[in-house]
Amino acid sequence: MITKLITLSSDFGPGNIGCGAMEAVIYEICPESKVVHLCHAIEPFNVKEGAKMLEGVAKLPVGFHVGVVDPGVGTLRKGIAIQTKRGDFLIGPDSGLLRPASEFLGGISAAYELANERYRRNPVSPIFHGRDIFAPAAAYLAKGIKPEDLGPKLNPDQLAPAPYPEARWAGDQIECQVIHINENGSLFLNLHAEELSKQAQEGHTIDLKVTPGARHLVLSFCRTFGEVAAGEALILKDDFGRVEVAINQGDFASKFHIRRGDRLTLRRKHG
Repeated sequence: MITKLITLSSDFGPGNIGCGAMEAVIYEICPESKVVHLCHAIEPFNVKEGAKMLEGVAKLPVGFHVGVVDPGVGTLRKGIAIQTKRGDFLIGPDSGLLRPASEFLGGISAAYELANERYRRNPVSPIFHGRDIFAPAAAYLAKGIKPEDLGPKLNPDQLAPAPYPEARWAGDQIECQVIHINENGSLFLNLHAEELSKQAQEGHTIDLKVTPGARHLVLSFCRTFGEVAAGEALILKDDFGRVEVAINQGDFASKFHIRRGDRLTLRRKHG
């Protein structure tokens, strides 16, 4: 059975007419589909934040996931559909936006350029590819067309790279960067939870150094927030597979003056 789930994520802002316009186009093509507006509050033009948000589709059922954070709309950048090893499709611009999510979905099995005008909404607006190219591609895929009907196959190695690298251990320390800060002031790192677990386990203590400023903190590696007192900092696995640094019932970013892009060094304290 072909899944009919289509998710939409963008930097349009909640309530923007573009959100509903994409949904309407999808229903025109594939009325039996189920559309979920996953997130339209991504910071405008912020491909890095958009990529982080799209990673969350790995915790959803298999589906067709459209991402529209597209400052290069109307330029020579390609529109693409990535088929993942889990079975999902990621649809959006070839800007790196879709790459991290593809890794959370098992990696790329194939990629296609959205070049076939038959599967677009014509005429195509030069500034609204979400409505005229990406949403139709998702709808036609949900309807059952073959992905190769969308356009030529692409070499995954030649797609635009992810907007942030994945942190890896070097000896007993790991260099990370802050890729997202949520409304509660918690930090999210370019660090997979499974990578942290290679050298640290819940119950261990983690030494954290913040650059710039060379500030040092000592954090408990916890399973959940309530394992430390209110106002106390901790490090934990977030609910989508990355590593989060937070304060229980507090705002870590504001308290320690940390911004997106700041660099952190983590080291497990022994003993």
